[in-house]
Amino acid sequence: MVVYSLYILNKAAGLIYQRDFNEGLKRLSSNDYLVLSGTFHAVYAIASQISPVSSSSGIEVLETEKFRLQCFQTLTGTKFLLISEPRQQNTDAILRRIYELYSDFVIKNPFYQIEMPVRCELFDRHLATYIRGIP
Repeated sequence: MVVYSLYILNKAAGLIYQRDFNEGLKRLSSNDYLVLSGTFHAVYAIASQISPVSSSSGIEVLETEKFRLQCFQTLTGTKFLLISEPRQQNTDAILRRIYELYSDFVIKNPFYQIEMPVRCELFDRHLATYIRGIP
């Protein structure tokens, strides 16, 4: 199974982290990544408002024949988007583990400012090790 990409969006829809894990992916421009994060944030908000189920949280999974996008939103409004192949199992557990790594190596970093872009080598290394070990 393959994990393609990870995006982390702050509560204002700003893209604070993006990483591709598959060499064959087409690279987007910086502007395209920002448009992608803003668009997902807007669709997520609209979906939570028009849902027939009260207190809906918005889009959690978007599945196509070619990829699966799984979203995990924290209590603070930070969104973790994981793009994987459609058959990837336990993507919700993978996102929770990524959130744990984010909490341990980014949030607990005394030099990190909340809502700002993530620049943490320890997070990058531990994330890459974890993703490589996913069956």
